Amino acid sequence: MNNTKITSVPLLDLKAQYAQIKNEVEPVVKEVMESQYFILGPKVQEFEENAAKYCKAKYALGVSSGSDALIIALMALDIRPGDEVITTTYSFFATAGAIVRLNAKPVFVDIDPDTYNIDPAQIEKNITQKTKAIIPVHLYGQAADMEAILKIAKKHSFSVVEDAAQAMGSEYTGGKRAGSTGDIGCFSFFPSKNLGAFGDGGLVTTNDEKLYKKLVSLRNHGMDPKYYHKMIGGNFRLDALQAAVLNVKLKYLDGWTAGRQKNADYYDAGIKKRNLDKIVKTPVRVPGYRHIFNQYVLRVPERDKLVNYFKEKNIGCEIYYPVTFNSQECFAYLNCKKTDYPEAEKAAAEVIALPIYPELTDQQKNYVLDTIATYYL
Repeated sequence: MNNTKITSVPLLDLKAQYAQIKNEVEPVVKEVMESQYFILGPKVQEFEENAAKYCKAKYALGVSSGSDALIIALMALDIRPGDEVITTTYSFFATAGAIVRLNAKPVFVDIDPDTYNIDPAQIEKNITQKTKAIIPVHLYGQAADMEAILKIAKKHSFSVVEDAAQAMGSEYTGGKRAGSTGDIGCFSFFPSKNLGAFGDGGLVTTNDEKLYKKLVSLRNHGMDPKYYHKMIGGNFRLDALQAAVLNVKLKYLDGWTAGRQKNADYYDAGIKKRNLDKIVKTPVRVPGYRHIFNQYVLRVPERDKLVNYFKEKNIGCEIYYPVTFNSQECFAYLNCKKTDYPEAEKAAAEVIALPIYPELTDQQKNYVLDTIATYYL
């Protein structure tokens, strides 16, 4: 038993993950280098096939990043200047940025206070004749209420783009996987994600063959065949090196997810054991859903003071996200009112993410829990 006293816990330790897979990753990276086949090719195709199967989608297409996945998805759906796209006001900036990159108008909606995902009850009143799509975000690794969202989209005949950047393997009712039921699903393989590349990378999924073929063309400047362009696309290609690494990692993903879930259970029990459950709010898990805990997020009083205390104790933490879209300076032209998004504003002021990576030891988790107890009690 290791009795070494813990004095620090990083928010994420990718070196610990790499140590597990080093002997598998290095040969495939070397294979790509020796082949000198770096752009698309068999490694990318192999990963796409494996990823489609994992996501329970008919088609998957490797792209350059999660941000580009959102952009190419909206391009494939012909989102044009002046169109409106409804989305949550509480997410990573790329969700809203992709909409504006196409000169469309983002229409922000408040969140459900328990899941932090878009509140379906708020969607309908924001629909207009200009609404062409909705982007629900499966935030922190828990799926949005897709049954309600898809029902609204079908009723009003607009498209659904799932932002599943934090939700590879997340499920909602009936074992339906994030990214498999909307028109297009979008994933990120930023290194800190539950499935992370060795740099930037992303994925789009769809069950629509016509959309898939359009996405394939858009990924490579709209070419089909080579040097012939019926549409304008972009350079949204996934590198073969990243695909090779992701192929190795994908085999471990369910095990890593189980580790994250185990750590979340440990935190939940530890918070209750230390009588902190009346002070801090642990993540709400929707019955019948599979929460993969890309982040483990607490709601706490005096959040910013706790962050500073964590820094003193050398504990990594993160605030996702301190400023809602409606309050961002770049969206001032939309004339949003903070009072229209009370739950998102409250979350932005109260949430803090703890270390949750699967390699955490019990000693590290106890150090985090004891530090929270020392601060509040």
